[in-house]
Amino acid sequence: MTLQRHDTQTRMSRAVIHDGIAYLCGQVAGPEAREGDIVEQTRSMLSRLDALLKEIGSDRQHMISATIYLKDGGDIAAMNEVWDAWVPEGHAPARTCVVAPMPAEELKVEITVTAAIKGS
Repeated sequence: MTLQRHDTQTRMSRAVIHDGIAYLCGQVAGPEAREGDIVEQTRSMLSRLDALLKEIGSDRQHMISATIYLKDGGDIAAMNEVWDAWVPEGHAPARTCVVAPMPAEELKVEITVTAAIKGS
């Protein structure tokens, strides 16, 4: 059994990799986009997700599952437009989308992803 923690802090690790599967912590919009609308926040969040996937040796094509948390269910259509353009055709992960409180008032969306490590 192999277990690797990536960027471990007091309360969490940014990713935990176990036998070639990466479990990522929730990703939110970066500080530059936190006052933006759902489209801007979703783009920022997915950009940050891309960076974390790359850091750990994975990418969009290797996503297994995604859970998307929305502050307002009315934002799902706009969020889905950004999501649909971002996910490579034929590589959609298993996905759940729920309405939930956010960890900070200005946040509108958060995502948690499980992904395979490339070559595993």
